[in-house]
Amino acid sequence: MKEKLQAIIEKHAHLSEQMTDPNIFNDQEKVTAIAKEHKSMEEVVNTAKVYISILDQIDDDIEILEGDDEELKQIAQDEIVELESEKLALEEKLKILLLPTDPNDDKNLILEIRAGTGGDEAALFAADLFRIYTRYAERNNWVHKVMDSSDTGIGGIKEAIVSIQGNGAFGMLKYESGVHRVQRVPKTETSGRVHTSAATIAVLPEAEDVDIEVNEGDLKIDTYRASGAGGQHVNKTESAIRITHIPTGLVVTCQDESSQHKNRAAALKVLKSRLLAAEQEKAAAERAAERKSLVSTGDRSAKIRTYNFPQGRVTDHRINFTSYRLNEVLDGDITELIEKLKIAEQQELMAAEIS
Repeated sequence: MKEKLQAIIEKHAHLSEQMTDPNIFNDQEKVTAIAKEHKSMEEVVNTAKVYISILDQIDDDIEILEGDDEELKQIAQDEIVELESEKLALEEKLKILLLPTDPNDDKNLILEIRAGTGGDEAALFAADLFRIYTRYAERNNWVHKVMDSSDTGIGGIKEAIVSIQGNGAFGMLKYESGVHRVQRVPKTETSGRVHTSAATIAVLPEAEDVDIEVNEGDLKIDTYRASGAGGQHVNKTESAIRITHIPTGLVVTCQDESSQHKNRAAALKVLKSRLLAAEQEKAAAERAAERKSLVSTGDRSAKIRTYNFPQGRVTDHRINFTSYRLNEVLDGDITELIEKLKIAEQQELMAAEIS
């Protein structure tokens, strides 16, 4: 492992040199790519340096044990015991840091929320999910913007498409794709009977131009008058956009921006993200089938989580984890759930590396 870590440290040093090379300053795209790779390696490099230092200290102490000074030998022996413990802890940390990373983890994301079975109650639950994720974005100082939405008029959401921009946003929220269920007594229920409703979440990495190419000839673009809030301008001009991707039949609408041009750009961004996600989900499903993955199957139809109001609990079915912090979760505090899912995925990846 030492040789591998030294190679990583050398590569990091080389990137540091490139960042100060005046010959590449004019190539902003290259500078950004180098800086991004340099930053992504920092934790591995810092941990590797500590690990190698400990290995060197152990080697020095072993040399002392071969000498004649009994007092020094005892000190060296005690130090070796302590250093071996630190070494094992760092090895476990490095195993996780060196696991293959998802190239999309650092990307921004497109969040799609759709009410499922359950009528008005499902739409109200979709609104709860909208609050969870926008509050979580705010907790992380990420920027979120509604790109398109359709509400029920009683506080519910039929569908919402939200752009979330922030460092590592997709890497944190990618586990949320799937069917979310709620079990509670609706406000309209007079007999006190618990109902079960559902909503579907799709978390898509925001596609960049280099990720996927869309042929303009494959697009059918329609304009129409936007509906909902926005005043006279929204309703009197055909600023809303509907884009149909003819080869796949995918349809994207956007009406929340102030102009037709902005709505077109936003709709195209969602379309590209959906096409990219479809490609990646197919690949993820194939990988999951090979390693029987529970966390990242790429299947958005899978039931992943239940929010039970009478019991005040949230259960993630993929990892059989239950939290009784429902109120905190509803306020966007989902860090514990995400961390548990990250650990589960890391364990799967480590098992796959061994096999």
